[in-house]
Amino acid sequence: MIDVLAKINRLRKERNWTIYKLSEEAMVSQSTMSNMFTRKTMPSLYTLDRICDAFGITLSEFFDNCSDDADESKIVSLFRQLNQKDRETLIALATHLRQTSD
Repeated sequence: MIDVLAKINRLRKERNWTIYKLSEEAMVSQSTMSNMFTRKTMPSLYTLDRICDAFGITLSEFFDNCSDDADESKIVSLFRQLNQKDRETLIALATHLRQTSD
């Protein structure tokens, strides 16, 4: 079973976000976010959906156990922080590396 709060915390820390920054990005009150972590209460589906939107992932991706691979998660997190031009450059590089490794 997935530890929802631990996963939110991991995704938050990967982005170097404070709880305050996450609350701003998710457009959820800071008190709601703080209570969630201090009281260890599960977020409502609405709140979790807002948090996932802030992280740039879907609820399905959040609950996908396959995405818990640390290297993959780190790459995806970094990719999401890039601008469009840098994303295209990274895709081109990855495509080139894949073709040359065959």
